[in-house]
Amino acid sequence: MFDYLCFMKSIYFLFILVTFVIFSCGDAPKEISEKVVHKVEGNQSVEQMAKRHMESQLSIPATEKYTYHIYKAHLDEDEKIDAIISLNRLNFAMNEASSSNKTSKNAEIGFMGNYNYIFFFDGGLNKISPPIAIPSSPLAELKIAFENIHSDSYKDVLVDFRVLNGSFKDYYTVSNHIPRRVFQWKNYDGLKSEINEAYTFDYAEGTMGFVKDILVKKAKLIQPKKDIDIYKYDPVLEESDEIVYRFFYHPDQGKYMTQKKNRK
Repeated sequence: MFDYLCFMKSIYFLFILVTFVIFSCGDAPKEISEKVVHKVEGNQSVEQMAKRHMESQLSIPATEKYTYHIYKAHLDEDEKIDAIISLNRLNFAMNEASSSNKTSKNAEIGFMGNYNYIFFFDGGLNKISPPIAIPSSPLAELKIAFENIHSDSYKDVLVDFRVLNGSFKDYYTVSNHIPRRVFQWKNYDGLKSEINEAYTFDYAEGTMGFVKDILVKKAKLIQPKKDIDIYKYDPVLEESDEIVYRFFYHPDQGKYMTQKKNRK
């Protein structure tokens, strides 16, 4: 019997694998172009500008219900506060599925698509970027966190997103006023399944410079003891000391790499 869910997950994992190979073997792509960055008018704050900017960039009608959040931090070398704006368009995703008569099938895969976005507000330039799509399920909003990886004086951006019963993490760094994705890995997969895997992340002194290495550690996924909504439930990941991979940043290539064998 054809398993549609497994097929869709396989397709997405293939996409993740291809993306990872690109990051490992070639130049990491720039997520946005400086030519289409939108300048904030006057002295408006990011709060004042965000809603109008997002609606304009994505042609969001006034009748659409959506949610967004603003997370502030120092994200580049200047002394100005920057921000990441996350946007979730769940209602739009459900309406699209309904209008195409594919609500049932799309619901099975969590309405996967480009319905979660991030925007970068550059406090120094007073500009907001175009949308950066995070292909994922809009049934779960993006989770945004910050870590000092490229520098002790400013943060990198960590974006967690959901795909079926798994979760992934993207790493972005801001270079020349442009957010660049430099790394991606799985948080866990197999929630509510006997076959599962999980990982946690740590950081160590850089192998090839001041940018920190990323340590991917094996973890145990603690399964829920009752029925849950996989998109709303945050499982406990029991950390271990086992380093599965150690990724190091190659400054000349602008990307993370790793050796075939573990390096502790």
